[in-house]
Amino acid sequence: MNGVGNCYDNAPMESFIGTLKTECASAPFATRAEARQAIFEYLEVWYNRQRLHSSLGYVSPAAFEQQYADEINSVR
Repeated sequence: MNGVGNCYDNAPMESFIGTLKTECASAPFATRAEARQAIFEYLEVWYNRQRLHSSLGYVSPAAFEQQYADEINSVR
């Protein structure tokens, strides 16, 4: 990380939180349990498994990790 006061340290996390609020938590939740469940499902079912990420070559994070693991295993 960079030094104190560098605004670029927070940019990736703030971008993710903005995406989370837009795609998952667009309305208030009735309870904390409901919020926890909705965010868990968003992250584990949608964001990591199905949502395509441009920075990963338009594949999901799960698929990207699998491709990387396959590549590493084929080298050995």
